[in-house]
Amino acid sequence: MIYPTDLASFLELLRLHGDEAYGLIFAFAASHSLLLTLFAGYASSSGALDLGTLVAVVWAGSFLGDAIRFVIGRCFGNQWLSPFPRLYRTSQIVVRLVDHYYVWLILFHRYPHGIRGVAGFAYGMSRLPWPTFMAFNFVAAGLWSGAILSAGHAFGQASEKLMSNAFSGLGMVMLIVFLALSWILSRKLERVAEEKA
Repeated sequence: MIYPTDLASFLELLRLHGDEAYGLIFAFAASHSLLLTLFAGYASSSGALDLGTLVAVVWAGSFLGDAIRFVIGRCFGNQWLSPFPRLYRTSQIVVRLVDHYYVWLILFHRYPHGIRGVAGFAYGMSRLPWPTFMAFNFVAAGLWSGAILSAGHAFGQASEKLMSNAFSGLGMVMLIVFLALSWILSRKLERVAEEKA
């Protein structure tokens, strides 16, 4: 089987290549990929991936990704973002917010779509001390990995109860709808964050 044609085949492919899947999930967690993390939680509900291992991998990836972005922001400031006006503007908004609300931002920046990509850079550009950032970042990465993976896992268990293998196409449709709704919610959160800034 080269290309999976249904959800059951795809999950079997994950079972066979778990180590590579964990590596890919680590890389995407470093960029706060909400959709892949949700899907990884979904895959864990069928036993294709281990939930405990996923929590550790996503936690480490999310923490390390923001730590690297913090160092880049601290070393290079915001001038390197100037060729990218949208990223530059978003980073400026987050830098201003960090000075007043850094605890809440660090805990919740992984959820809104537009902020999660640049927030780590903005923390580095701000006056926030690195030990404070690292401590809150560690806690926030753990909360994010647990919440997103648990949501995907719970959805997988609920959908498995609703259908049998004969309806695996329906399962794929339900997963796509779930991921689309998650994306829409993250976009709405992004707009609210921009309005508050």
